[in-house]
Amino acid sequence: MATEGGTDRATGGKQHSWRIEPREYARHEARRGRRFAFPRLVPARTALVVIDMIPFFVEENPYCRGTVPVVDRLAGALRRAGGTVAWVVPAVPARATAAAVAFYGQEVAEKYRAGGGAGPPPARLWPGFQVHEGDVVAEKSAASAFFPGRCVLPEVLARQGIDTVLITGTLTNVCCESSARDASTLGLRVVMVADATAAVGDTEHNATLHTIYRSFGDVRPAEEVLTMIADGGARAAGPP
Repeated sequence: MATEGGTDRATGGKQHSWRIEPREYARHEARRGRRFAFPRLVPARTALVVIDMIPFFVEENPYCRGTVPVVDRLAGALRRAGGTVAWVVPAVPARATAAAVAFYGQEVAEKYRAGGGAGPPPARLWPGFQVHEGDVVAEKSAASAFFPGRCVLPEVLARQGIDTVLITGTLTNVCCESSARDASTLGLRVVMVADATAAVGDTEHNATLHTIYRSFGDVRPAEEVLTMIADGGARAAGPP
């Protein structure tokens, strides 16, 4: 599947032109007899994980701004169906680590250290989002929201009986990919939402989509995920 990117003139937001190569679809179809590993979901056992959608990233990246309304639609639909919305923001350590300084240089390491913002975690989200009662808000002190000991999210979701995570946010090829890989390693069903994740360009974005679909989970557009949520909610409700 491939989609053409576009620009929202009002917000300056852009959408990635994303694709999964036909050979990759064919490869999985030959292996398991279907395109997607997880064709259905149960909303009550599903979490929308929104990673690092904070001003530090969203202000500077039109692709991030382009995902804001998409993430918001997914969050609303999953809440109504009885699922969980989890907002993940970067922790703000007192100082950059020596390894970070060696890797980035002092100035950039300090910029990233402070990039998570100030105040309580819900207040650090991009202002276009609203945290609702029942949502989860978690800090992470690593790229991945699912790396053991670096974020409470895995334990919180496990207590709620979550078995499926919808990965959204930014950057696709850094924190979103790291989170998707670790979530898969922990045994969760991973779906990366192709038009609700954002990188700095299509090349980086599509490289991650290829990797996730090939080895760690499904990659689907938001419209298909919304249909899965609606279908799962209807099955849970049962006959009138």
